[in-house]
Amino acid sequence: MKVVRSHPDEFTALFESEEEVRDEHRTNLAFGALRLVTPDDVKTGTVLRVTLRGPWGGEVGVRASVVAPLPGGIALAMEGDPEKILAQLLARPVEPVPEEAEQPLAQRENIWDRIRGLSQIDKILLASRADRTERALLLQDNDPRVLLSILRNPRLTVDEVIRLAKSSFLTFQIAEVIMQSAPWMASLDVRRGLIHNPKTPQAFSLRILPTLPDADIRAIAKSGMNAALKQAALRRLQKG
Repeated sequence: MKVVRSHPDEFTALFESEEEVRDEHRTNLAFGALRLVTPDDVKTGTVLRVTLRGPWGGEVGVRASVVAPLPGGIALAMEGDPEKILAQLLARPVEPVPEEAEQPLAQRENIWDRIRGLSQIDKILLASRADRTERALLLQDNDPRVLLSILRNPRLTVDEVIRLAKSSFLTFQIAEVIMQSAPWMASLDVRRGLIHNPKTPQAFSLRILPTLPDADIRAIAKSGMNAALKQAALRRLQKG
């Protein structure tokens, strides 16, 4: 967390990753508290205006009171709904809909006919450079080679990766490529898609489990999912 004091009673705190936001939420924010890292000495009882900014620019302003000094910082009691604050901090910018996704129905049907007539080798070659409309059609292909080629497409969006993470055509290789990408794995929906997909290798699911919110872990512990994953979720909850 990076903290800037812009005024005697105003601070801005920047979280640099989703993991950092969730760690702070688990330990403090969920209880209406915040550990603000600052070398400044702020008197107990002082009311502050704190701007919290998430890793993708999501921002929320809160009123907070200093309740205690801490080593290297201060403890705050915050006003506001902790879950709404979490959601705002993890909000991502809305991506504009590409023009290619707004093609007329007749044109999309022509693209579908063209792709359907391609050989599998041609589909593999196309997938790595396909536009959004072409990718939407290629994502329905059950050939893992085509899906792996889509993952190499530089224009691939997180929404499309989520679709692949949930796909019944998921393979070990596809899951491995997704797991190796930090930007994709930064998405909670990608991790949820993988852990709830029965095609995801158990070893991958066990690596994902500790990165999920407690609510997700509780749901997994109560579910009829893979026994090893369920036991791991229970142990995680017992450790607190």
